[in-house]
Amino acid sequence: MLSPLLTQAYFAHSCKPDAVTPFVIHSFLMETTGCGTAIVTPFRADGSIDEAALKALVNWQIESGIDFLVACGSTGEAATLDEDEWLRTVTLVAETAGGRVPVWAGCTQNNTRTLVRMAGKLKQVRGVAAVLSANPYYNKPSQEGQFQHFLALAKAVEPLPVVIYNIPGRTGVNLDPATVVRLAEAAPNIQAVKESSGKLPQVAELVHLLPSGFKVFSGDDNMALGSIGVGAKGLISVASNEIPAEMSRMIHAALSNNWAEAQELERRYIRLIDANFWDSNPCPVKTVLSLMGRCTDHVRLPLVPPPAATRQKLEQVASEYGLLKK
Repeated sequence: MLSPLLTQAYFAHSCKPDAVTPFVIHSFLMETTGCGTAIVTPFRADGSIDEAALKALVNWQIESGIDFLVACGSTGEAATLDEDEWLRTVTLVAETAGGRVPVWAGCTQNNTRTLVRMAGKLKQVRGVAAVLSANPYYNKPSQEGQFQHFLALAKAVEPLPVVIYNIPGRTGVNLDPATVVRLAEAAPNIQAVKESSGKLPQVAELVHLLPSGFKVFSGDDNMALGSIGVGAKGLISVASNEIPAEMSRMIHAALSNNWAEAQELERRYIRLIDANFWDSNPCPVKTVLSLMGRCTDHVRLPLVPPPAATRQKLEQVASEYGLLKK
């Protein structure tokens, strides 16, 4: 759900020397709600990126009614992509989408100088609507350190919108809601947060503290309905790699206050949603996609495919949902 006219208005406004609109958000990103897919990066048997499979996935996602795509996030194995591969993957997803849906580009680094340098390249990629960046991993910075890190990113990519990605389970640090508020006040192009703390009270606090134009997205499929119930505007999903139409329908139902339909869809697909985390993401979802004939199950070290017993269980689940390639 988006309005291209608001995008044009935002960029036209930002070019005016006297254009100062503090804390008023007019952009492509902020009209984006609904279900976005954190799309996988398919690999060939030799470990190279399978560009044909990636294009086919992008087209299938869009044809299935997904609202936006996130390239090179955690599910896209960005951590094991070379810099050239990362930029090529983002470019390919944006080119294939061709403006039909917004494309957000993942760019996460624990060296702020490296982040600023790499993210700056995204301004030259036609079709990138926003930059998604997670907390710095391993360093375990303080709230002030994270504030300075994300502020430097925002300045490097402006006027591109920035989506902060809070995922303490992978990075070792939580981004407190008060720090998100500081960032929203300090940088007008920081306009959304993907919240993956696993804490519903934190989602609610973000919604209550932030201005109405600032979007909160759930980063957990199994918390999407609860998050929307307290005010989130959508989901960035893993399961939508496999069932884009169904996940999109579930999120749209919740956003439309059709909770009976949303809850029924969640009940129907919760086993698949949970199965995607029987091993490290994206190993299970790639296994299911391979069983669907959409791409191989190859992942890059240090990740490895799920063990045989887990693969067998995933095949059973895929079969129950009619996902196996015929």
